[in-house]
Amino acid sequence: MSHDPHDPVVTDPELYTVLFENERVRVLEYRDHPGDKTAAHGHPDTVMVPLASFTRRLTAGGKEAEVELETGQVRWLDAQEHAGENIGDTPSHAIFIELKEPGHSAATGYAGSPLGPRPSRRVPPRADG
Repeated sequence: MSHDPHDPVVTDPELYTVLFENERVRVLEYRDHPGDKTAAHGHPDTVMVPLASFTRRLTAGGKEAEVELETGQVRWLDAQEHAGENIGDTPSHAIFIELKEPGHSAATGYAGSPLGPRPSRRVPPRADG
């Protein structure tokens, strides 16, 4: 287990569970209920996969963002620190695939990144596949 005080598994162990980890990636499961809040925590560059539709409010450094995601709406999350709150009327359930590759990390920060997940670019299907 990580001893980083900003690790979400450390800050909110009742909400985050490590499903898999190796030297290149860590996969977390996140579950909460309406009204649940997370402590301030960090994520490195991450792919987020919602397994249920939900609405959250993220806050960091005086900024706030409301995020509505539908089941299966895969999103990229730039490295960042934030706190969150389930402001919807449904539980949150998501998988976070945290990258350990060189790049931005929550520890080094990424000042230009938007708060919360951002839409992915749709890749058209291959004509030969």
